[in-house]
Amino acid sequence: MSKIPAPPEPLGAEVFDSHCHLDIMVGNRQASMADAVAQAAQAATGTVEGILAEARAVGVTRLLTIGYDLPSSRWGADAAVLHHDVYAGVAIHPNDSHAATPEVLAEIEDLARQPGVRAVGETGLDYYRDWATKSDQHASFRAHIEIAKRTGRALVIHDREAHDDVLRVLAEAGAPEVVVFHSFSGDAELARKCVDAGYFLSFSGPVTYKNAGYLRAAAEVTPPELMLVETDAPYLPPVPHRGKPNAPYLIPLIVRCLAETKSLQPDTLATTINTNGETAFGTW
Repeated sequence: MSKIPAPPEPLGAEVFDSHCHLDIMVGNRQASMADAVAQAAQAATGTVEGILAEARAVGVTRLLTIGYDLPSSRWGADAAVLHHDVYAGVAIHPNDSHAATPEVLAEIEDLARQPGVRAVGETGLDYYRDWATKSDQHASFRAHIEIAKRTGRALVIHDREAHDDVLRVLAEAGAPEVVVFHSFSGDAELARKCVDAGYFLSFSGPVTYKNAGYLRAAAEVTPPELMLVETDAPYLPPVPHRGKPNAPYLIPLIVRCLAETKSLQPDTLATTINTNGETAFGTW
């Protein structure tokens, strides 16, 4: 089992984690062999209360737990009711878009209307894996766009090796008022296109990786007012903790990397990101 990362130096200003998977971290689903990091994270954290306490100790005061199927979406909506400063996103992941039946999507929309649910996501397109056909992915993505518009929720996008088609579908369907590119994975050119459209870019652990200069270049051209930060925990831990379980309390490492890239003070950037959170997801 991977060693649990030590907590980083606390930030001097509040910030929040715009995308994590609390249900996986607390062992709410049966992890597969591909989820070895998730299994380690379960042992590292154990409870939602523990995750929140670890995060608050370093200045991370709120979390969005993001749905990827119907059970995780239900779980997140319930967690938002049970735990102060936990909010939720609900959706069917593009890899499971074959499961986005009219009945399932109707329940996703009902969940999205709950007060603690602040996002429709993660949805989008994933061309890295072939677990769902492009046809199913596009149909599901368009359906989620409409749900976000009808419910007034932010649209949280999973975009993996599908940049051009994601932008095209958003343009054709008409993007919701708030669009967030989760774990932004594009280069500076894509970042400029997103910025021109007014989309939020959420940066995660990979922006800290030595070989990810293209992500730091994307961050350089992204105005602070369109930046968010996330862990995608228990996945994508920042350096120096690659290969270890990720958790929201590691957000300060990502904030400090972005601040250095932007030549800003970390606390200044954290404050701006916190403000962006209310713009994107509503008053906490």
